[in-house]
This record gives sequence, structure tokens and C-alpha cells, in this order.
Amino acid sequence: MRDRLRLTLRKPWLGWFPKPTVVIGGRGQPAQWGTGTWQIPADEAGTIGVYLYNRMWKYGAAEFNLDSEHPSALVYTAPWLPFLPGRLKAG
Repeated sequence: MRDRLRLTLRKPWLGWFPKPTVVIGGRGQPAQWGTGTWQIPADEAGTIGVYLYNRMWKYGAAEFNLDSEHPSALVYTAPWLPFLPGRLKAG
């Protein structure tokens, strides 16, 4: 059985940022900035992660551990500088 998770990907208003990649169950999936819906396993614990990749290095990584009672929505906020981590929290 699958569950749905609403994921909002926010970029800072200043600067250029590459498109984010969402990792669910160890599989990376390209994403767009904004709000989207993702399918996740309903009764399995796991991790959802988001990072940015600019052809040279990966940065802005953030992870959120999911359990059987996970939130229905998460919000990722990209960092201002490429050497800082991103934030992924329930929202």
C-alpha cells in the first residue's frame, strides 16, 4: 500500500539554484521547485532526502526520517550559500 506526501521545495529569492533531486527509498528523482505530491511506502520506515547538484558537486542536502506515523507535508528550504545544508521539516 502507498501513501502520499506533499513536498514543498523552496529556493531563496536571490541567486540561481539548480533543480532539486528528491531521494525516496534510495532512488533519486529529479524535481521542480514548488509543491508536488510523492508516493511513499505506507507501513515502512525510511528516509526522504533532498539535495541540489550543479554538475560539479552535491550540496544543500537535507534528510527527514519517516516512520509509520509520518507527517502529510514536508517543506525543504535551500541554503543561501552552496556550502551550507538545506532544511527539511514538517510543514
